[in-house]
Amino acid sequence: MFAAPFYGRPDEAPRAMIGDTGCDSYANRAMAQQRGAVLVILHRFNRQVIPARFAKALNQGRGHIERMIGKLKRFKRLAQRCEKTPRNFGSIVARAATFGLVKFAHTT
Repeated sequence: MFAAPFYGRPDEAPRAMIGDTGCDSYANRAMAQQRGAVLVILHRFNRQVIPARFAKALNQGRGHIERMIGKLKRFKRLAQRCEKTPRNFGSIVARAATFGLVKFAHTT
């Protein structure tokens, strides 16, 4: 996941690198440390050296985003990427998010 080059602004270093447990490797941890970024990846259960600190709040935000994307992918047109143009795809994402928001607001 982190093997791709950093495509942000060239004058900015990333403040955090966020991933799931599958991205937990010594290489990813070394790259984050080299760039001066906080690595937000849960350690695997079989890791020999457990990191001393963990950014719990950033990990909770990652979890919220993953659940939201999972709910959006329940819409067949999004999951199969039926819309080819960015404008149409964005409108389908907005419609799916609106349906999710209406459902959430209706149940509370």
